[in-house]
Amino acid sequence: MRKDGAVAINRRARFDYEIEETFEAGLALQGSEVKSLREGRANVAEAYAGPEGDEIFLVNADIPTFGPANRFNHEPRRKRKLLLKRKEINKLIGAVAREGRTIVPLRLFFNGRGLAKLQIGLAKGKKTIDKRETVKQRDWNRDKQRLMKKYG
Repeated sequence: MRKDGAVAINRRARFDYEIEETFEAGLALQGSEVKSLREGRANVAEAYAGPEGDEIFLVNADIPTFGPANRFNHEPRRKRKLLLKRKEINKLIGAVAREGRTIVPLRLFFNGRGLAKLQIGLAKGKKTIDKRETVKQRDWNRDKQRLMKKYG
């Protein structure tokens, strides 16, 4: 686990998508999943969230099994329900259905009260040229920092 309490971070999300709005969602987890997260073992890089009916689920997030739980263990890549307010759920479902947006997990962490939370973003996919622009901007900022350190 990192210093900021993050268990897993999706670094690729901000490169592949333009994040328009972020939400903090709770997760409906089993006990062995929470223990596995407390060990700092999870992967949300290839995960996504999607609506099913009037609820939103996290799909393809990998939380490895917890060794000591043996037969009471969970399935590592099962669908997990996201716990959001009804207003937020309706907003996300509407944006996905009408505007073609995607719900991307950004960060899995424990909040101050010790509850597992998932930061999700309502995102629009970037085109290849936008990705090149992001790389150019990142390189220029790095070079600018070097120049400022050297001559600044």
